[in-house]
Amino acid sequence: MNITVYGAARETINEEYKTATEKLGEEMAKRGHTLIFGGGKNGLMGAVARGMTKGRGEIIGIAPKFFEPDGVLYDKCTDFIFTEDMRSRKALLEGKADAIIVLPGGIGTYDEFFEVFTLNSLGQIKKPMALFNIRGYYEPLKALIDHTVKEGFMAEQTAKTLLFSFDENEIFSFFEENGRV
Repeated sequence: MNITVYGAARETINEEYKTATEKLGEEMAKRGHTLIFGGGKNGLMGAVARGMTKGRGEIIGIAPKFFEPDGVLYDKCTDFIFTEDMRSRKALLEGKADAIIVLPGGIGTYDEFFEVFTLNSLGQIKKPMALFNIRGYYEPLKALIDHTVKEGFMAEQTAKTLLFSFDENEIFSFFEENGRV
């Protein structure tokens, strides 16, 4: 299964996030999944890629050409696709995915998450999504989504397309039950 992973590229985060994410990458590789990601070597993007490398998994990085000279790209990818811009990058990350994991991150990660969540809710795509809830990072978002459903602004079924979990086995089971394997 091709699993697109969105997440932070910043280095100035608690090491617990990186350790957990690297372990997730190792488990993905062990299960024979392919990592599709933004190609970064830093932060959680780099951690998931390092885990995949340890597990000898296939890694496909996707980044705009303007990132290449900056030295921010992971150099052990099985394949690397360069795009003209960020919009093309996002389209490929979403298009190549059978399932999506959202790691903790900032504004870029939120943007990627909400775009794909919206496409799922509109029936434009059908890709199971899991938010890797390290240190309870996504509890405020879960509360907001629950509140949105309670207040009638979102269908309960839409909220059920998301899994909030810090358990790799639960995430991969969810993908196998709800996605293309």
